[in-house]
Amino acid sequence: MSGGAWTVLAVAGVTAAYALGSRRLASTPVSSALVFTGCGVLLGPAVLDVIGADEKGPITALLEAALTLVLFTDAMTVRRRDLTRGGFLPRRLLGIGLLLSIAAGWLLAWPLLPGLTVWELALVGVILAPTDAALGKTAISDTRVPPLVRQGLNVESGLNDGMVLPFFVVLLAAVPGTSYAAEGVAGTFWRSLLLSTVLGLLVGGIAGRLLQAARARGWITREWRHVYVLAVAAGSYELAVVVDGSGFIAAWVAGFAFGHALRNIPAGPPDTTAADATGGRDTTPELAEDLGGLLASISLLLFGAVLLGPALQHLTWQIVLYALLSLTVVRLVPVALSLLGSGLRLPTVLYVGWFGPRGLASVVLGLLVAEEHVAGTELMGRVVAVTVAFSVLLHGATAPALAGAYGSWFRRAAASGDLREAAEVPEPAGRRRLGHPHGPTG
Repeated sequence: MSGGAWTVLAVAGVTAAYALGSRRLASTPVSSALVFTGCGVLLGPAVLDVIGADEKGPITALLEAALTLVLFTDAMTVRRRDLTRGGFLPRRLLGIGLLLSIAAGWLLAWPLLPGLTVWELALVGVILAPTDAALGKTAISDTRVPPLVRQGLNVESGLNDGMVLPFFVVLLAAVPGTSYAAEGVAGTFWRSLLLSTVLGLLVGGIAGRLLQAARARGWITREWRHVYVLAVAAGSYELAVVVDGSGFIAAWVAGFAFGHALRNIPAGPPDTTAADATGGRDTTPELAEDLGGLLASISLLLFGAVLLGPALQHLTWQIVLYALLSLTVVRLVPVALSLLGSGLRLPTVLYVGWFGPRGLASVVLGLLVAEEHVAGTELMGRVVAVTVAFSVLLHGATAPALAGAYGSWFRRAAASGDLREAAEVPEPAGRRRLGHPHGPTG
């Protein structure tokens, strides 16, 4: 049997086994990310060699598909009110904290990762800046945590992966020898940022309007609405790739335009029955969100096999130290600085600062850099792999306990006086990433 067949069989077996015990594991610190990543290391060339390192082509395609769907659906679910009414927390985290995290990651990499150029060091900071709430899902789904904090972390995670993409492509163009460098910084800025953004807006906006028109006339079934979202996400990505732009940026922007069109253009009476059946909630993106979550979990398995396993065989104290600093100092200090004067208490600042897991976006961007085959990419790939591995372990394991402890503190503090954390905010749209279900209600 071919290596590819063994890979498919291994992925299917792990996925089926986890699915059978998913509800039982949901009440434990053993997250889906931990299971899939650990099984990946076990099945990879570092241990059993069931999944070979020569499968990087299909693995890259799978990772890119997963990130495209996550970018599109995350952007699609973000609403304007998430950044206005009670949105000071995500605004501060994204507008101040994200930039400070990139800068801190860049500066700390300087003494710990010798041999990398100034632009490669900056790339490390950018790749490890976006957060992935799915790795510590209980932290934002446990209803004992105040809505202000849950919404802030949810919106931040949904937007920061897309916000780092412009930094990523421009810095990659500044590194000699990469495919982006041949285009030049000016050409990359034009094609990857401006052109991709315009294409994403057009595809997402037009597709959203067409969907609403079809719904108003009763032309499209509920099932095909779900499939339609997949087609729009894939189409926006590939259209940008055809013109040598950034498919990820186009998909992210298309998600915003598509979601805006669905919320602001009436679908008409024929669709009201379906909406009422789901409590008024639009279920259009459900299939894309679930598929994106499944692909993200499978991606972590392949990440463990192809990237993390080999990286663990070449560990150095500098890599381990930088990975730990990336999850602590590089996250906590920028968050604390961005929340100065916000009125939030220290336990809230620490909770928000700790729950900045690194996940799918970091893995995909790290793999894209490794594919460029320029000096320094091997070391960068190891740093990204070890940092994500630590995040999978530490954030997944601590999420249930810390969510409960923080929720208890909030309940006591709210009873003794006014808290900024107790402010009423609209519940986040809730992104359907496979993993832990919603936490306890208190």
